[in-house]
Parts: sequence; structure tokens; C-alpha cells
Amino acid sequence: MRTTVALGGNSARIAQARHCAAAFLARMRTDHGVPVSQRALDVTQLVVSELVTNAQKYAPGPVTMDLRIVDDLVEVAVSDSDPTLPEARTADAGRVGQHGLEIVRAVAQAFDVQRQPVGKRVTARIALYDGAADRT
Repeated sequence: MRTTVALGGNSARIAQARHCAAAFLARMRTDHGVPVSQRALDVTQLVVSELVTNAQKYAPGPVTMDLRIVDDLVEVAVSDSDPTLPEARTADAGRVGQHGLEIVRAVAQAFDVQRQPVGKRVTARIALYDGAADRT
């Protein structure tokens, strides 16, 4: 169970990605009986926002988002054209902005970045329901 979305190049890209993620999880719940908690929906939309915002901010060119269900997790993967791998900065309560990867790493069960032939792919895996993280 998966979907891939090519995200538009305008300022509506982040909203489009959030909407697509919510619709995907709703389809998984209603059409396939996959248990999806409200927390999973909220966290997935947060992760999508952060990853797509980073792609929009730092990478010229197209952005794609892949969503798939893997066991008790939803996998969110955002690919862009910039080969520079992102690095989460150390926590600094006084810093304004640039906390996106810190947030993603804090709420995801797994986080991975891979170079691709063109650009990179940033992947986060999120528990679909409370307690799922304990089994991963």
C-alpha cells in the first residue's frame, strides 16, 4: 500500500503534501482497515510539513513524496534535487528556526537520509497507533 505524489513548485506545495498524507491515511483506514490513530495522523502531517519545507527551502527543482504502510508504520519519504545531506543541529532553545530535523527525529521511530543519482531522499517512519512503536 503506497502512493507517490509529485508536488507542485509553488508556495502551496506544503499544504498539498499535508492534504495528500491525510487522504492517504484516511484511505488506508477506511478501505484497508489499517488502524491509524489521531496522533499518527497529526505526527505524519507534522513530519510531512517539515520535510517538504526543507526541500522547498534548500533544493531547486522537483520534489516527490512517497507514502507507504510498512507493518505498523507509515513511511514518509521526500525526494529532492539537492545532493547535500541535511544535518540536524544540536538543540538550542535560543535559536530561531532550523529545528525541523530535530522535530522529525524526535517524533519518528526511524529516520534515514540517502543520496540518489540526482539529489537525496529523506525518510521518516511513524507509528500508526499508540503502542506500535514498542513493537518496532
